[in-house]
Amino acid sequence: MASTGKKTRGRKKIQMKMIENKEDRLVTFSKCRLGIYKKISELSILCGTEILFIVFSPTGKPFSFGCPSIESVSNHFLSRNRPINDNTNILIEAYRMVRTNKLVQHYNEVHSQMDAIKRKKKVLVSAQQTSETNNTNHWWKTPIHQCNPRELDELYSRISELAHLCHIAWCKKIANASSMSA
Repeated sequence: MASTGKKTRGRKKIQMKMIENKEDRLVTFSKCRLGIYKKISELSILCGTEILFIVFSPTGKPFSFGCPSIESVSNHFLSRNRPINDNTNILIEAYRMVRTNKLVQHYNEVHSQMDAIKRKKKVLVSAQQTSETNNTNHWWKTPIHQCNPRELDELYSRISELAHLCHIAWCKKIANASSMSA
């Protein structure tokens, strides 16, 4: 069987079971812990609620995580009558402001690019109009009385060639029309 050049097996679904080796269990826990904390924090911010999360390591050591902080969550549960020192709305507002600033910055960049394109277009149109008004180099626009003998000869050969091409096109039209009617 030919090798595909892949060095890893990629992401695969693994069966949920107890990891028997204690060191492997600690390594897996330490790798997963930060990812779990990040997900809990995102969930707390999106929902606008406080979350207290306690995880026990394989050695039995508790790891607690509170969002926005462990103190605010514990104060909420210990004193139900006191208002919550809610920093969650501040976090949500800060996130919204950052996102809004990024969108405004992107809008300004696109807007400035559009302005630059419009300026380039204006310059091109202006240059094209200038070249059309100043360009008397077209052979059919040159006044005959201003031509020297060489230019007159060239003008005559071009007009003759044009007349020949018109005659060929006319003959083809006549031939097509007669074959269509027959």
